[in-house]
Amino acid sequence: MVSSKSSIYRTVKERILSLEYSPGQILNERALADEFGVSRTPLREVLSRLHQDKLVVIVPRAGTMVTPVEFQALRDVFQTRVEIEGLVGRLAAERVTNDQLQEMRKLQEECKHILADNDRRRLVGIDVRFREVLNGATNNQILKEMSDYLYNLTLRVWYLVFDNQNLSKEVEVEMNEIDQTIKVLTNRDPCEAQQFRRNVIINYVERVKHEF
Repeated sequence: MVSSKSSIYRTVKERILSLEYSPGQILNERALADEFGVSRTPLREVLSRLHQDKLVVIVPRAGTMVTPVEFQALRDVFQTRVEIEGLVGRLAAERVTNDQLQEMRKLQEECKHILADNDRRRLVGIDVRFREVLNGATNNQILKEMSDYLYNLTLRVWYLVFDNQNLSKEVEVEMNEIDQTIKVLTNRDPCEAQQFRRNVIINYVERVKHEF
């Protein structure tokens, strides 16, 4: 079955972010083209898009390589995420709808079922959906795209640092983040929401430093 370029993009991107394709791995274009039932031309368009996302590097005469995770380089990304996340919180507090708050509550409830399945990818999936709702609450498409871009650049860090940790601990962290976000957004206080969402990233970086 021939896959669309968008579906190939989503699949390869998810494999990179979940470390199914490890950092530094060379991707076999021919094998991928055969897997998805496409020629190498549309596949290269997908890889070019992933290159723009900084998830792969095009290496002359070597092929396409999954971008290595360089913690020193990620320092700048995290510094930027702190400020972007703060703005997300500020705008979301001003513009969030009751339906969006209810969707966050549903995701918080869904977290409780992860432990039974012991499914780390499901936890990441919930976090991605939570961020979609939160970013959507800003009603600012440019900010949403910037937030998503920076999030994807740092998602692999979670798998590298916390993948062997106690899953229940990570579920607790996720549930607490969603719960506290709902509370600050419900208060409709932009300054409070801005500081809380900034602290989410700051605390995450401190956890990474501690574990790594």
